[in-house]
Amino acid sequence: MDQNPAARLILTDTGAAQSAVPPWLAEAHRSLTGGTRFAPAGPSPMAAGEIGDRFFEARPGPVADGGVAWWLVDGTGRHRAEASLRVAKKQAEIRAMVSSTLLASLNVPRCAAVAAQLAAEHLADAALLVLPPVGRRHPVTHALRGRPAEHSSLQFDPRGVPGLAEALQGFPPVPARWIDPGALPEWVVPDGFGGPVGSVIVTPLPGHGVSAGALILLRSSTERAFTPDEEAFARLFAARAGAALSAARLYSEQSAITTTLMRELLPPALESLHGVDYAGRYRAASDHERIGGDFYDVHPGADASRETFVVLGDVAGKGLDAAVLTGKIRNTLQALLPLAADHQQVLTLLNGALLGSHHTRFATMVLASVRREDGRVRLRLTSAGHMPPLIVRADGRVEEAATHGTLVGALPSVTVRTAGETLAPGETCLLYTDGITEARGGPLGDELFGEDRLRQALVECAGMPGEAIVERVQMLAAQWLGGGSHDDMATLAISAPRAGRDA
Repeated sequence: MDQNPAARLILTDTGAAQSAVPPWLAEAHRSLTGGTRFAPAGPSPMAAGEIGDRFFEARPGPVADGGVAWWLVDGTGRHRAEASLRVAKKQAEIRAMVSSTLLASLNVPRCAAVAAQLAAEHLADAALLVLPPVGRRHPVTHALRGRPAEHSSLQFDPRGVPGLAEALQGFPPVPARWIDPGALPEWVVPDGFGGPVGSVIVTPLPGHGVSAGALILLRSSTERAFTPDEEAFARLFAARAGAALSAARLYSEQSAITTTLMRELLPPALESLHGVDYAGRYRAASDHERIGGDFYDVHPGADASRETFVVLGDVAGKGLDAAVLTGKIRNTLQALLPLAADHQQVLTLLNGALLGSHHTRFATMVLASVRREDGRVRLRLTSAGHMPPLIVRADGRVEEAATHGTLVGALPSVTVRTAGETLAPGETCLLYTDGITEARGGPLGDELFGEDRLRQALVECAGMPGEAIVERVQMLAAQWLGGGSHDDMATLAISAPRAGRDA
C-alpha cells in the first residue's frame, strides 16, 4: 500500500517501520476492495484503530485508476474523552451500587463480606478487608474474583505490609508504586490467587471519627498495574465501605447495649417457688416496643419458711421514659428486700426516693408477701393507689382483696391498708394493671373492657392454673382492643397448687 509523505510521517512518528500498514487498516482495505475496483454504491465505510499511542479514523475514497485512497483523521482526543466518559459512567454506577448494597446490611461480618466481594469483582483480582484488632488478632475478610468471601482472625504485625499500619490508624494511603508485591507476607495472598502478585493497593477505610480498618487490593502479574485513576477510585470505594462498616459497628454496639439494658428491664420469667405457682404476662403499649411503665417482680424467700416478696406496679406514662423510672423502682425495691416484711416501711422509703429524684412521674403498685402453710397459701396484700387484687375461688366466686392506699411518688407520705388472704388448693390471686380494664375497643371501638368483664372472665377461669388464667385475660383484652391503641398491660397470678401435688 502506497503512502504519501503525511502518512509516512504519522507512521514514523509512532515508531512503526515506514512501509508498515496497521493491521486494522490493511484488513479494512482488503474487505472493501476484495480484489476488485472500488465503486462505492452508498456511503463510504469507515475504519478506525490505533497507530502507536494515538487513535485514527480512516475514510476511503476512489482514485482515478479505480483504487482506494484512505484518508486518516486523528481522533485521539475525542476517543480518549469518550473512553474517560465511559469509565466515569461505569465508576458512578459502581459507586451507587456499592453504597446501596453495603448500607443494606447492619451486620459487621456481612458488611465486610459484601465489601470484599464487590472490591474483588470491580477493582482487583483479590481483596482483603483488615478490621481493627480485637485483642491481639485482626478480623480479616478476603475474597477472590468470582468466589464467596471468607472470614478469619489472624495475628500479625501490620508493619510487615507497607502502609497497612498507617491505614489502620486512618492515615492517607501510600502510592501503589511504592509497594513491592514480592515482599508481601504470606497471609496477604489468599489461597487460590492466580500467580504472583503484580500490583498492590493499601488504603484506609475511613470511619466515623476513627478508622474502620484497611482495604488491600491485589492484581496478578498478568494484569496491568493500577493506574492513578484506579487508585483514586479505590479510595472512593474504601470511603463508602468504611462508612458502611462504621454504621454497622455502631449499630452492633448500640444493639448490644440495648440488649443488656433490656434484659434488666424486662419482666422476669416466673415459675413455682416454695410450693406456690407464679405466672405473669406483659404486653407493651406499642407492638414495636418490649418495655414500658408496667412491671412485676418475684423475690423468693431464703427458704420455704420465709415469705416470697411479690410486686406489680404501673408507672404513669409509657414507653422508654416510663421504663427508666420502672427500672429505678425495681432497683430500689431490690435494695429494700431486707425490710420486705413491713409493706408500709417499704412504700414510705420508696416514696421518699421518688420524691427526691428528678422524675416527675408517680406510680401505683401492689405488694404481696406469700408463704405456703399446711397446703394453703397465705397472702398479705397491700395496694398503693392500685386496683385491689382479685381472688378466684375454687367454686367460681371472684372476690376483691380488702386493701387500698395512696399512690407512690406524688404525696409527702403514703397511707395504706394491708389485707390478709388465704388461697385453698386450686385458687388464684390475680394482680393486674389498668391496661387490662381500660382497654378501649368492643363493637364500636370506644368502650372500656372494664372490671365487670374481667370478673366474668375470671369466673369462667375457676380451677384453671395461673398460667392459663393470665393467658386468657391477656387474650380477651387483646381481642377487645382489636387493632386499637392501648396502654401497657401486665398480669401476675399467684396460685395454690391443687391438692395432692408436692410442695
